[in-house]
Amino acid sequence: MAPTDTPAGTPAAPEPATTTTEPGPVPGDAPVSAPAPGYLAVFRVREFRWVFGAHLLSLLGLVVSEIALTVLVYDLTRSPLLSSLTFALGFLPYLLGGTLLAGLADRHPPRRVLVVCDLICAGAVALMVVPATPVAGLLVLRCAVAAVAPVFQGTRMATLADILGDGDLFVLGRSLLRIVSQSALLAGFGVGGVLLTVVPARGAIALTAATFLLSALLLRLGTARRPARAAERREGVGATWSLLRDRRIRRLMLFFWVPPLFVVVPEALAAPYADGLGVSTAALGLLMCAMPVGTIAGELLAGALLSPATRVRLVAPLLLAGFLPFLVYALRPGPALAALALVAAGAAGAYTLGLDARFVAAVPEERRGRAMTLMTAGMMTVQGVGMAGAGLVAEFVPVHLVVVGAGLLAVLTLGVLLATEERDGADRHVTSR
Repeated sequence: MAPTDTPAGTPAAPEPATTTTEPGPVPGDAPVSAPAPGYLAVFRVREFRWVFGAHLLSLLGLVVSEIALTVLVYDLTRSPLLSSLTFALGFLPYLLGGTLLAGLADRHPPRRVLVVCDLICAGAVALMVVPATPVAGLLVLRCAVAAVAPVFQGTRMATLADILGDGDLFVLGRSLLRIVSQSALLAGFGVGGVLLTVVPARGAIALTAATFLLSALLLRLGTARRPARAAERREGVGATWSLLRDRRIRRLMLFFWVPPLFVVVPEALAAPYADGLGVSTAALGLLMCAMPVGTIAGELLAGALLSPATRVRLVAPLLLAGFLPFLVYALRPGPALAALALVAAGAAGAYTLGLDARFVAAVPEERRGRAMTLMTAGMMTVQGVGMAGAGLVAEFVPVHLVVVGAGLLAVLTLGVLLATEERDGADRHVTSR
């Protein structure tokens, strides 16, 4: 995941991107903008193609290493608790990394940050392969990879705005990376499972070290040298929290953070739900794949068919509509109907395209890396909290009712946030007259 300074040679400057006017509030008027350029226009930008390839490599490496490490820890300890803890440790360090290290995204040249993060991941994974590394060491190394992840992701997100501009090309570029992320989850677990049938766990982990190194190489050779956004600033954690004191940025952060808190509930409880229905493991796989498939389809359709203004106007309706399919669980549906509901819920995730446009317009450029690192860290942290919370509640409440409750609570919470946003927008309109 990470960068070093480019050579003295002059790399190609980033290609110009189309621009749009600044988006308005979530439920308010949409911006007047040019028609959406489409996904193919994003791939015409040379630098993005290199970033896209590096993203694919590092993501596959991360997914496969997680699976292989879980298997390795279980083989060494025969402990289901320690094995499952390797997944939990993928979420917990996000909060610390995203708050304590967020300033690195703006304080150093972005390419250097990206390349160094990838090299740290490669080094940590390589140490996992060493037979002398104890289980405790494996878990610490897992934490190290997770701690640098939000810095890498936030820096890459801010760099996309440098490469593609802060208009619709940026929104579509972000969408493509999310689509790859969802696809990698589907393919990565399959690839990891197949790989572990032919090579031992340490061998699979060793291969993922190569993916991180290749990602670093692509970023080093394929992205332009850019100066740090705020090299002269030596701001600590206080600067990260100062972002949240901006009401507009704080509200946008919440729109990114609240949905993942609840959207993970059906997936977190898919295994006990399938067990309660008495269905096969194939049905469980269907439930696990349904939401990512819906997310991919929704993003592709929204990015290809809707204008930037329409996407912004649909943020509020999609935020609320995305959780209504959860209410189908009140009927305790079979796997086919439950999967259809989850596909619909995933498709509503297209709200992120309109929200991305608002976020990049709201954050000052010199704080962009820090803000996007914090936003990424928050999203991953709340997913871990949502999974743990769902499991805890399901100890006392039937699984299908937990999903229904999550949907109702999500709609209520988002409804309050949207109503507050609309009221603040009306107040600003009145006071500006």
